[in-house]
Amino acid sequence: MHKHVTRLLAAAIAAACHTSALAEPAAASVEHISIIGSQQQLDTTAGSVSLIDEAALEAYEFDDIARVLATVPGVNIRQEDGFGLRPNIGFRGVTPERSKKINIMEDGVLIGPAPYSAPAAYYFPMVSKMTAVEVTKGPSTIAYGPNTVAGALNLVTRQVPTEQIAEIDIAGGTDGYYKSHAYYGNAVDKHGFLVEGIAVGSDGFKTLDNGGDTGFEKIDLMAKYKYDLSTAKFDQYIQIKGGYSEETSHETYLGLTDDDFAQDPYRRYAASGRDKMDWEHNQLQLTHFIAGDRFDITTRLYRNNFDRAWNKIDGFESSLGGQIPTLQEILTSPDTDRNAPYYAVLTGQADSSVREKIVLGNNAREYYSQGLQIDATLDLRFAGLSHQVDLGARYHDDEIQRNHTATNYFMRDGALALTGEPTVPTSTNTEQTDAVSVYASDTITLADVLLTAGIRGEFIDGEYQNRAPGREQDFQNKSTRIWLPAVSVFYQVTPKHAVFAGFHQGFVPTSPIQSASIAVEQSDNFEAGWRFIQSDQRVELIGFYNDYSNLIESCSISAGCDTDTTFQAGDVDVYGLEAAYQRQWNLTGGWRIPLNITYTHTQSEFQQTFYSEFAQWGFVEQGASVPYLAENMFSVNIGLVGEKVDVNLLASYSDSMPESAQQTLTGDVRDSTLAGKETDALFNIDLSAGYQLTPAARLYGKITNLLDNEDIVSRRPYGARPNLSRQMQVGVKYAF
Repeated sequence: MHKHVTRLLAAAIAAACHTSALAEPAAASVEHISIIGSQQQLDTTAGSVSLIDEAALEAYEFDDIARVLATVPGVNIRQEDGFGLRPNIGFRGVTPERSKKINIMEDGVLIGPAPYSAPAAYYFPMVSKMTAVEVTKGPSTIAYGPNTVAGALNLVTRQVPTEQIAEIDIAGGTDGYYKSHAYYGNAVDKHGFLVEGIAVGSDGFKTLDNGGDTGFEKIDLMAKYKYDLSTAKFDQYIQIKGGYSEETSHETYLGLTDDDFAQDPYRRYAASGRDKMDWEHNQLQLTHFIAGDRFDITTRLYRNNFDRAWNKIDGFESSLGGQIPTLQEILTSPDTDRNAPYYAVLTGQADSSVREKIVLGNNAREYYSQGLQIDATLDLRFAGLSHQVDLGARYHDDEIQRNHTATNYFMRDGALALTGEPTVPTSTNTEQTDAVSVYASDTITLADVLLTAGIRGEFIDGEYQNRAPGREQDFQNKSTRIWLPAVSVFYQVTPKHAVFAGFHQGFVPTSPIQSASIAVEQSDNFEAGWRFIQSDQRVELIGFYNDYSNLIESCSISAGCDTDTTFQAGDVDVYGLEAAYQRQWNLTGGWRIPLNITYTHTQSEFQQTFYSEFAQWGFVEQGASVPYLAENMFSVNIGLVGEKVDVNLLASYSDSMPESAQQTLTGDVRDSTLAGKETDALFNIDLSAGYQLTPAARLYGKITNLLDNEDIVSRRPYGARPNLSRQMQVGVKYAF
């Protein structure tokens, strides 16, 4: 199978081995888990790359990746639960829904539950333990895949140390917030290890009408063992990484009417009292790394398991039959004769009759993701030119098993009570994907010019099986074969000024459950930029243009669909500008002022008029904007840092975003209920401060949402939901 892939992989390994015969003694071994590399590589990349290092992460002690990424241009985010438990992240205008169109990686390996079969990222690694966050956009994206339209997000865990390290971090705050984080690592001779654990939780910032928990608890445990095999000629090691994490969160998809939001944005209706997510995740990864003077090869064998039970209100059911309004319809127009009785039941003001039984769905799912990944870099000279050749191949296998059920409840005295009816299965199916991917690129150095040409191949075989009794014939196989080119040029005009430009083809596959008649998403992506770098400041301006020949959206329950369904929009244009400015002023007495300003402008246009059953689109007129894309976003991050004291302030702003591409209601029953509605514009200020009590101990505090702004971040899937309320935490770190 895929003989051409095997041949390419064999050629890459053979070339690396041939080069190694000429290698000189190598430098000290390092853990190969970053995808960006050195600062010099970052500065000479023909494209947009951003690195948030450990010092920047510790400045604010954020637990939410959305707040971390607020300082990165070109990142569009739709907030949801306030804590960032299940983030919605997009780059350069791609749909942020469940981060399904970007490549999410941990230590260079795909970390989503099933990145090919079910890419919606209901699991996200714990940001609090990361030592770096890397964002890659532009032509370099083809090295990662399968999604090449937007880019890659790589989360870097702590590496195995070369000497003893240990730290304890304890924090507490408002709404019952707590954090306990500790790690210990050491190296003896050729053996190194690291153990790390973290627990984070909160009682929640919302209040249920009938009382109850609205918070969450998360734990994460990780261990690494590393054995150094280095010799005089080669750096080499093998490493085993294991991890376990779990979460219990009393979160809901049920929001509020706009009027109720205005009265109390942090209210939760009684009908959401039993909503809860429980999940467990475990991982195992074996890594082998070898490097010589002119090559390095990283081989990773990985396995991730993710099991979840997501119990939440899905809507109403009636024993009397007839048409029942959706939750979105009820919350958009709660005062109509049709909707008022259902609204009264949702809020616990009235008891249910047999006409207003509340349906709670338990979306129980089991995922796995596993594979073998090899990445190689060769530094070669031929034809009198310097070449950096990057090669990679990956065999990946993932699966999702859905075992969804529904249970009916009555509202009784402001609380949910079982109707006594049996729990029934709703979705019982399996999607499984085998995928082989390869990439190759060559960067040629011509004096002050770097020319890069690359290509990625994705060879995907998917299988869908309905496992419900009597539905065994509901089965489908589908295959995708595609090659994705990329080219870029970087020109160092002067020692301080550089310009660059690039093109790459974007691709997003469809899942096995979707009909083979639905085409994959494809786009032609262009960018051009200017970079200015000197010792104390850095400026970057990048323009981008994504020309979609076929924009697709897979709609899940989080976006308002009853089942996972894919829709097509055809030609769509997304274009914009990314700007970043960094500066540091060094003052007397060891004080310094770091400044980081980012700005993103994004425009989007559907290129035809059409109707879609996808609620976020509806009746779309040519020129309409894509939903949930803010036109303007900016952030200002400024600090005052001394030998013992540091104070940091992060201000971020995002324009309001349309909830639907449809602009007005026309009276047609197929209209989008949220046509013409927008989220609130978001302005947020976070403040943090730290004091070095002793060389080993640091006291810190932070205030999130300093102004206590109360904004609607989304009305999907069911009603208005708020941003995080003002939160205050204090903590202490002690390093041994």
